[in-house]
Amino acid sequence: MTAQLHSIEILRPNRIEFGSGAIASVARYAAERGFVRPLVVADAFNAARVDRLGLAGEIAVFGEVKPEPDLPNLEAALARASEARPDVVIGFGGGSAMDLAKLVAVLPGSGQTLKDVVGPEKVLGRAVGLIQVPTTAGTGSEGGTRALVTDPETQNKLAVQSRFMLADLAAVDPDLTMTVPPAVTAATGVDAMAHCVEAFTSRKAHPIIDLYALEGVRLVGRFLARAVADGSDGEARAGLALASLYGGFCLGPVNTTAGHAVAYPLGARHHIAHGLACALIFPHTLAFNAQASAEKTAAVIDALGARPTTDPAGVFEAAYGFCERLGVEMRLSALGVPESDFETMATEAHGIRRLLDNNPRDMSRDDILAIYRRAA
Repeated sequence: MTAQLHSIEILRPNRIEFGSGAIASVARYAAERGFVRPLVVADAFNAARVDRLGLAGEIAVFGEVKPEPDLPNLEAALARASEARPDVVIGFGGGSAMDLAKLVAVLPGSGQTLKDVVGPEKVLGRAVGLIQVPTTAGTGSEGGTRALVTDPETQNKLAVQSRFMLADLAAVDPDLTMTVPPAVTAATGVDAMAHCVEAFTSRKAHPIIDLYALEGVRLVGRFLARAVADGSDGEARAGLALASLYGGFCLGPVNTTAGHAVAYPLGARHHIAHGLACALIFPHTLAFNAQASAEKTAAVIDALGARPTTDPAGVFEAAYGFCERLGVEMRLSALGVPESDFETMATEAHGIRRLLDNNPRDMSRDDILAIYRRAA
């Protein structure tokens, strides 16, 4: 069966406002819908600039979102929601804030716990509004239906997918990303690219999503270095915000593959920021998959500005060089990940079948272990 014949469902936020000044749409939308008790879910930095949202009414804030949110972090956010009784939840920050906002919007008063909703389409509904306002260009969580939370006991990520977690409004204002430091800009930009690349080369790839995926890679290839060099470059910031949104579009119907599976233990076990973990792993999995997805791999390398190739060594060199030139730390040892943990990490990564089963080439536990050792 050709890819065009595979059934696919495309879900998008009910309304998307994109561009410089789009943040003003948040207050307008809240007023249109009559929301008077907003709860803003944010990290500490964005909690300190909630006034930029221009909200009216009894504004409540949960400003303690962690870079890699875990169950206690979610429970604290849910407790704040129980106190505030919001009629609209607003995710204001990176993917972590937006993921928690999704869960805060659907769990309180539902009779469901996180354990009840882990997996696809188990959420029963949503009784409040949901607005997403990204302040980084990486996860594209504003455009998707998934949320991830780490279980500190198992050190594994719990994934929830639900159409009820899709935003009513996604306000994507590239101006909000201008405060993001160069290192974070680089890592989150590669994360956005990885979403696109993995969806593009997935066994579940589909021509509808390929359009977003390849253009997302092209945007990162064109604009990421510029944004790292000059954070005030408005055109570059807008290009990356669009790439991130496109990456979010890829996640729902297709999702990521081995790159994210291999990266997840770095965040869950060693608290490495998700974008950085994905950037470090990206060249290794792209090269591993090169010959199983030759034409598309060559298109990715071309989009990054290098000479198209399907040779695994050439693919690795091009992808690694792209990340290294951005200043991304590409060695696990430099991030404090001990080799003694590689065996456990490989076992955990190999168990993430929801992603690895979509990889264009079968990846064994030993293959994953070899990637960690090469990245040491």
